[in-house]
Amino acid sequence: MKRAERLHALAEMLRRSGTRGCSADRLAREFAVSVRTIKRDLAALERSGAPLWSRPGPGGGYGLAGGATLPPVTLSPQQAVALLAAVSAAQDAPFSDLAVAAAQKVLAVLDPPARARAEALAERVWVDAPAAGSRAVRSAVEEGMAEQRVVRIRYTAGDGAHTQRDVEPVLFASRGGTWYLVGWCRLRDAMRWFTLSRIERASVTQTPCVGHTVAEVGEPPPHAQPVHARGR
Repeated sequence: MKRAERLHALAEMLRRSGTRGCSADRLAREFAVSVRTIKRDLAALERSGAPLWSRPGPGGGYGLAGGATLPPVTLSPQQAVALLAAVSAAQDAPFSDLAVAAAQKVLAVLDPPARARAEALAERVWVDAPAAGSRAVRSAVEEGMAEQRVVRIRYTAGDGAHTQRDVEPVLFASRGGTWYLVGWCRLRDAMRWFTLSRIERASVTQTPCVGHTVAEVGEPPPHAQPVHARGR
């Protein structure tokens, strides 16, 4: 484990320990380093602004003050490129513009040598990304989802039929490489999956959603899960 990664993991462990704290011996065993190394890491965290506390004697240890936030952590060049690759490969995904901006912020805060290594490594990762749909449509649908307001769409079905519908956004789903807006269709009075690329026009209304839940959609497709669960 790189030192920057260990510092972040160390701060996370201290934060989770709450008021109990952790002894230097326990921390050293957890990260498979010496107690001396752990104490150097703790000193580095404190210099970076982390509000550390220490309690001497039997049952003592180290911890983070309540309500503390973690200090900024520098990603490795490989981690930065992993973010860039994921963002570049998903340009048709919801909120992808925001993801691009976030990835650029990550690059901007890397120290110059790390940024140079990340940019050099990024040249060795090629992505043939799918074309994104209408930015106006995607912005309206994303806003409706985030604000939980009804979205009025003009939709083209698979048979070519055009309809105008008021939809209460419930979730975005990717299935077989295609993105869908899943929501309560007020025209059909039922939950429906709308292919994002088939939405010709979309506008956000001032009407709030009535509270249809993800549970009403049913079980996710095989191998699908919320994005926060990836890597668990």
